[in-house]
Amino acid sequence: MKTKNDKITKAMLIGDLVDKYPKAAEKLVFDYGLHCVGCGAAGMETLEEGAGAHGMSEKEIEKMVAKLNKLD
Repeated sequence: MKTKNDKITKAMLIGDLVDKYPKAAEKLVFDYGLHCVGCGAAGMETLEEGAGAHGMSEKEIEKMVAKLNKLD
């Protein structure tokens, strides 16, 4: 659960995001098709790197991060 001061960023490691924000991880898989959350590289790859490797543009990544930050 995010607190008021917590914020998901595109620079977060995917593994950290999964650990801290399980709802966000579910959204990455089901809404964006980013199965990076279960990948062995998740501990070394940022959200931006993973999304970019799956063909998302910088603008799409920014929109995705904004939506993730709106989750409870």
